[in-house]
Amino acid sequence: MADLSLLQDSQEVAECLLDFVSQDELLTPLGRIDKYISSENVFNRQMVARSLLDTLRAVSEDERECVAVLEKINRLADDSEPTVRAELMEQIPHIALFILENQNLLQNQNQEQEQILPLAFSRILLPVLLRCLNDQNNLVRKTSQAALLVLLEQRVIGQWDLEQRVCPVLVDLTAPHSNDDLKTEAMAEVTERLFLPRFCEMCCDCRMFHVRKVCAASFGDMCSVVGGEATEELLLPRFYQLCSDNVWGVRKACAECFMSVSAAASPETRQNKLSALFINLISDPSRWVRQAAFQSLGQFISTFASPDCISYNPSGCQVEEAELHLAEEGGGEERAESLNPEELGQGSSSEAQMDPPGPTLELESSCVARPGQTQVEVLTAALSSLDPRFEEEAFLEPRVAPSNPCSCLEGSEQQFSHTKVSDSALCSTHEDCDSDGSDGNMNPEDDRKSRQQDVVPQALLDQYLSMTDPSRAQTVDMEIAKHCAYSLPGVALTLGRQNWHCLRDTYETLASDMQWKVRRTLAFSLHELAGILGDRITATHLLPVFNSFLKDLDEVRIGVLKHLYDFLKLLRPDTRRQYLYQLQEFLVTDNSRNWRFRSELAEQLVLLLELYSPQDVHDYLRPLAFCLCSDRVSSVRWTAYRLVTEMVRKLSSCSSLLLSFLSELVEKFGRSPKWSCRQAFAFLCQVCVEDDCVSLQNFSEYLLPALLCLASDPVPNVRVLLAKTLRQTLLQKEYFLCHQQEALEHTLLLLQTDGDKDVKYFASYHPGSTRMNEDAMSTTSSTY
Repeated sequence: MADLSLLQDSQEVAECLLDFVSQDELLTPLGRIDKYISSENVFNRQMVARSLLDTLRAVSEDERECVAVLEKINRLADDSEPTVRAELMEQIPHIALFILENQNLLQNQNQEQEQILPLAFSRILLPVLLRCLNDQNNLVRKTSQAALLVLLEQRVIGQWDLEQRVCPVLVDLTAPHSNDDLKTEAMAEVTERLFLPRFCEMCCDCRMFHVRKVCAASFGDMCSVVGGEATEELLLPRFYQLCSDNVWGVRKACAECFMSVSAAASPETRQNKLSALFINLISDPSRWVRQAAFQSLGQFISTFASPDCISYNPSGCQVEEAELHLAEEGGGEERAESLNPEELGQGSSSEAQMDPPGPTLELESSCVARPGQTQVEVLTAALSSLDPRFEEEAFLEPRVAPSNPCSCLEGSEQQFSHTKVSDSALCSTHEDCDSDGSDGNMNPEDDRKSRQQDVVPQALLDQYLSMTDPSRAQTVDMEIAKHCAYSLPGVALTLGRQNWHCLRDTYETLASDMQWKVRRTLAFSLHELAGILGDRITATHLLPVFNSFLKDLDEVRIGVLKHLYDFLKLLRPDTRRQYLYQLQEFLVTDNSRNWRFRSELAEQLVLLLELYSPQDVHDYLRPLAFCLCSDRVSSVRWTAYRLVTEMVRKLSSCSSLLLSFLSELVEKFGRSPKWSCRQAFAFLCQVCVEDDCVSLQNFSEYLLPALLCLASDPVPNVRVLLAKTLRQTLLQKEYFLCHQQEALEHTLLLLQTDGDKDVKYFASYHPGSTRMNEDAMSTTSSTY
């Protein structure tokens, strides 16, 4: 009886659940929201927020129901549970984009009704979003900030709403009476008309160094947006103060954004003021500040480049910041990620981030000011929304200096003039800027003169050249030489080839550095430097380095190999031809499993075909191509097959060389004892015809007979690819229908009666004009 009663209870519960589900299914989408939005279960209310977008889509045909759903947002925004409000903020961008895409859903309604949905964002969503920016819960604030960033980037917020509603809220969040956390988070949303005065005030916030640090971190973005005049008059005085802040983290942030600030300043200010300020950061008592300054030194020097230099780049891309995107290939050549020690357990006092006592703080990596990064992105998006021209401006566009660029700085400069080096020390180098750069033993005076130039302040260049000093690695950064190598092409571009003598010794020192990462960085940028310096200097000073890199570790050689074509094409033909003998050395690697090295070699050989004569291609590149065609890795072989077909095209201009090459192709592939080579021969024939690598007459005479012989091949995979080649390629050419139709049809007839069903299928299948490269690769890649 007990079991029977338990069964009855279970049935009753099941019936109740079924009634509950059935009742739920009977509700309209809007009715379900009304039911669960009042639930005491937090999870139900979260689900309501999460399902708003789906509900809107379900009722999208009725605009008034859409508005009714949107009105529930206010109730969710007032929910006592922070997770519900945070969930709502995550949905805001999606809902806003839905509204934007469906403004004209009801084309049959009158105009007054059509205005309801577009206005819903401004009247409902935006006020809720702005209210949550000031929420007491950190999760809700962060989510609302991310939502605002998305809306700004998508340009969903109108100009009037942005200026009259969003910007005032952000300004209010940065007011002195605002919560310190809110002030730090909202700092970065700035524009000259509304936020610039408040931004300047926050740069001088005496209570919270966190605020000053976030201000310093976003200073470059600020300068880029407001332009040169506002930068000179309002921002630079504050920047000088931040560079002399008693908290090392603030000074470090200044060093990291120095290039952006310099790019927005006038040439006079850059030469006379910012240069001296940067020297102070390089000699800062804090190791972390010096480290950041040296990492930014090459970038800062690049801002002295003339507009004529900036336009250099054979590909047509502007070389912004003179970084040239060097060393971005190969996985290991991204900019070195130095440790960024931050403050742990910081209080409100600025003493909490005084200079660290020693390098032991290198292990501290807390990100207290990290939340400001999201706001920095919001800043950029907000400013771009206010001024779309911001995204189109050239980053290093020359600025017109004010009539008196230093007049607005006098008051602030007096406060920290004791920290500046004299301008005379920077300008003294202009007295003697000519040097013949001759070799031989030089006394210290001659050595000093050999470094003279008049493009950048000599003190900056001297500091840059000192980055190869071994003592710098001990006192500043173990990878300082790598940073020097990374920015060297940008510095060379700034100085110009006439001042190469200033960098020559430094370059040779870096090229022989004991750290392979330094040499690897130079190897990746060698072609860029050759383009800057010209063929004469390249032949004299870069070729020896190039030759040494060819015999270096694979980690270094890959940098040379990836840009081998780019470098060799800059050499004179007679010099370039000398390297034909050394190309075979790339087939030998430290690790035989490094197949990507050989794949890259095949890719470069395809490009090198245009640099050499047909005779050189036949004598030197042909053996390399056939060697790569027999590689153990399929990816290498497929690239080598493309190389072979391009060689056929190259040799077509010389009938004797073409005949020799095609004969060898038939012997090595068409009659090979390996079925994979015979299969590859069918594929090569197909590509040669499809890509017009060889005339159809030469193909019929030298390749077609061997191709048709594959009809009796004992391996079905070979016959399958032959059937595809005949049916999908050759029979689509009118030439073969007129001259070789009988032989082709006879071969196809044999294949159509083949014992293998796949062979019969492809021999009978008529693909129209479909190309079969992909089919061939899918057939062969699994069998190689």
